[in-house]
Amino acid sequence: MENFKRRHSRLINSSRLLYQEYSDVVLNKAIQNQKRVDSFTEDIESSFPSSPRLRRKVLSPQDSYLQRLSVSSNASLWQDIPMIRGSRMLLNMSRDEQKLQEAKFELIMSEASYLRSLNVAVDHFQRSAELQAMLTNQERQWLFSRLHDVRDVSASFLFDLEEKFEEDMFTFHVCDVALKHAPEFRRVYLPYVTNQTYQEQTFQRLLNGNAGFQQVLERLESDPVCQRLSLKSFLILPFQRITRLKLLLQNILKRTRPGSEEEVQATQAYDALEKLIKDCNENVQRMKSTEELIYLSQKIEFECKIFPLISQSRRLVKCGELTALDFSTLSPKWKVTTRPIYLHLFNDCLLLSRPKEGGRFVVFDHAAFSDVRGEKCEMKLHGTNKNVFRLFLLQNYQGKRVEFLFRTETHSEKLRWISALAPPRGEPDLLECPGEAALPLSPTSSGADTHRFTVAF
Repeated sequence: MENFKRRHSRLINSSRLLYQEYSDVVLNKAIQNQKRVDSFTEDIESSFPSSPRLRRKVLSPQDSYLQRLSVSSNASLWQDIPMIRGSRMLLNMSRDEQKLQEAKFELIMSEASYLRSLNVAVDHFQRSAELQAMLTNQERQWLFSRLHDVRDVSASFLFDLEEKFEEDMFTFHVCDVALKHAPEFRRVYLPYVTNQTYQEQTFQRLLNGNAGFQQVLERLESDPVCQRLSLKSFLILPFQRITRLKLLLQNILKRTRPGSEEEVQATQAYDALEKLIKDCNENVQRMKSTEELIYLSQKIEFECKIFPLISQSRRLVKCGELTALDFSTLSPKWKVTTRPIYLHLFNDCLLLSRPKEGGRFVVFDHAAFSDVRGEKCEMKLHGTNKNVFRLFLLQNYQGKRVEFLFRTETHSEKLRWISALAPPRGEPDLLECPGEAALPLSPTSSGADTHRFTVAF
């Protein structure tokens, strides 16, 4: 990438911290508990321009400002920089203005630490010839995805942040840089995060079933460059960074002057990150749902009309085995037969199956979700036949209306099924519309000598 080759980051080389060790405690204080901390330190800050909110290592005057940017094991402060700390301009700044610059500086320093960890992930792990030899091309893709692209985008972002900082160390801006790079964030983070399911599965499979991979990994992780951190801790960094970056932008946004151009840029950058995170979460869930459908399709057989089960828009809402009750009134005493039926309820359809050995299913009926209804059963049943509800297929795959009577193990399970089978709010319930009355379940209903509540299996 052109920006990556342009020059080496001065900040990243000044920092000894990997991103995994970056202080979460400090970040939480800076973002989530800022008001409480500010109130606690207000009197101290008014008498000394350097904020004592974070512990700092005392450095000699000979240390360069870049060395001062990476102080001990906690986040360093903008006010620690020698050119800043003793300046008249700092003394003329209000406390709120100083805190705004500290918040912006925290974003820069955390990006430097993040990039350093990404360099280890790419150069030490992903490009390891020994590790590459243990993996197939598909495994390499699933395990590392576009990690090198994530690294290059972070490098470009940090370089632009550094240039802004070096142009004016007292009033530098960062939100315009974040907004400028938002499309690049989206280009690399969205596919990387979406790959999470495959990444986790591949890592666990290699760890548990590939002794050679495990041995090579242990040697790589024992290298001092990793600082005793695991490969997995490096692989999850992009997931953590986009969330933290949003929080850092939020912290800056709440300190910007209302109505200023900086506030507008901060708002736009924050909104872009928030949408990216939302889209990442949705993609991850969609990918998991698709994987679930692929696995389920291998376990299902159709004895009725077949339809394609795998769809990117389909997700499993609820599933489980229920007991179907079949009542016959041919004799004075009701004869009850029971049979297990497995329901797979998706957001757009319902499958009814007979469970088989080995976790397999034979689908004998299905219907669109819009044609499915569940309701309480008012019949008074004794013995084990409690916790029952009725399931209506207003139109099954044959275009027929059928109904079932199901028994659950518990009352709460029955209520959960009825709730899951309920029509979306605002949609008219066809069971309650005139001319669509439910079929009677009582054996004493007029004109009915016999009644069976489940269709033939």
